[in-house]
Amino acid sequence: MYTGFLHLHNTLRWLILLIALVSLLKYFMGWFSQKKWGKSDNILGIIFTAAMDLQLLTGLVLYFFLSPITSAAFQNFGAAMKNADLRFYAVEHFLMMLIAVVLVHIGRSKSKKASHSRKKFGLSLVFFGIAYIIMLAAIPWSRVIA
Repeated sequence: MYTGFLHLHNTLRWLILLIALVSLLKYFMGWFSQKKWGKSDNILGIIFTAAMDLQLLTGLVLYFFLSPITSAAFQNFGAAMKNADLRFYAVEHFLMMLIAVVLVHIGRSKSKKASHSRKKFGLSLVFFGIAYIIMLAAIPWSRVIA
């Protein structure tokens, strides 16, 4: 079960990074060209937010129930904080990704409430962009490349 969830979590990562990149490019072009916010812009934000939520759910299942890494960290949290790998998964990855999910939700909410298209694009671009940077920083690249 652990392996299945880990594969799902890893696959969703690439899908989310792609959706985020497409969203950021579309929102940047919309903001820069002063286009009108359209239905496709709204749907893209919904898809990105939903994908992030699904990723959060799979991550939480791994974190609290299935991962031998976090299980080891929870056995002796003080010792885990002295181990860079355990600390990364037990604290850093978890918190940074949670912050990214919150930023995506804030960006989505603020863009829905904005009255002008340029502001919708700008808010989405800022919040999704910061979330994207945080996600890139929180990905365990050593495991991805190895």
